[in-house]
Amino acid sequence: MKFVDEYRDPVVARELATRLARAVTAADRERGGGGPIRVMEVCGGHTHAIYRHGLLDHVGDGVEFVHGPGCPVCVVPRGRLDDAVGLAVDHDVILCTYGDMLRVPGSRGSLLEARAAGADVRVVYSPLDVLPIAASEPGRQVVFLAIGFETTAPATAITVRRAKERGITNLSFLCLHVLVEPPMRALLDVDPSPVDGVIAPGHVSTVTGWGAYRTLAQDLGIPFVVAGFEPLDVLEALTMVVERLADGRGGVANQYGRAVSEHGNAVAQELLADVFSVRDTFEWRGLGEIPRSALALAPRYSGLDAEVRFDVHTADVADHRACRCGDVLRGHIRPWECQVFGTGCTPERPLGSCMVSSEGACAAVYRYGRGGAVPVAMSRATAP
Repeated sequence: MKFVDEYRDPVVARELATRLARAVTAADRERGGGGPIRVMEVCGGHTHAIYRHGLLDHVGDGVEFVHGPGCPVCVVPRGRLDDAVGLAVDHDVILCTYGDMLRVPGSRGSLLEARAAGADVRVVYSPLDVLPIAASEPGRQVVFLAIGFETTAPATAITVRRAKERGITNLSFLCLHVLVEPPMRALLDVDPSPVDGVIAPGHVSTVTGWGAYRTLAQDLGIPFVVAGFEPLDVLEALTMVVERLADGRGGVANQYGRAVSEHGNAVAQELLADVFSVRDTFEWRGLGEIPRSALALAPRYSGLDAEVRFDVHTADVADHRACRCGDVLRGHIRPWECQVFGTGCTPERPLGSCMVSSEGACAAVYRYGRGGAVPVAMSRATAP
């Protein structure tokens, strides 16, 4: 409780808000004005912290948050989801994955709908959960749909290693792990930059280390600050970004020192290097093809690769015509600027993945509201 109180102390919040306001004024002078300071929070966990804890009320009009592509469920394109549905329906496999993936809509429906129609789709809380499932069902093929950034990839890597060591032959992995730096570069390495600074992911950085952003920050000429996920973590990281702008500095700073080091987790990095290889290219929802932005199983583990075992050929499937999830992921619009937000697209009946995931920006705004607005979920619950 002491830890939670420390990072949610209203007195500290007011002090940070005052410090931020001073920094915004100084940064405006340094920049010569030109509208609010635009800061991208890459990670969906930060987006939820911003709305859940009402941080917009402490920020003021001088700063604008831009939501980035850091939701691992949101960035999976529909064609890849159709691959998973096809395995569950057409090949009668036991398809295991995390709960957030079940309701993401593809052109063949969602995994939840496939399960309702009779497919064997199971929710697991760890990749390691699939090992006893495969052992208890020797006559059936088991596929783990692996998603996530560098944060969750090591757990998949451990499971792949153990499956190979134990000689499990009825288990394979549909690998959709992605990397955080390539999409950030694809979005931000333009002139002029669409943002003034970046709040960098916290969980990913425990694996990669904050030093992984040094080259990107230098190339872009804007500050990066790695942040934790408590409300005061995010507020302090934002303040650090703006203070660096006020001082005319770019580079990388680390607010999340209690969990993130410069060089990251060497054991996890060794696992990733052994089990995975980097794909030449990968399609991201809303971002298109990005070179060297995703992971596949390394050749030495090809016997456990579901794409190889089931000869998977991913189709190019367009998003729903009314859904603007891709524009949200690119930071081009805010969730409520999509015409179907909260009406045709809700968490119960989503048109896109941004409304489904626990890290999706649309889901965050729908649940917690924007600024001082009443959350959509609450307004519907209390409507006469």
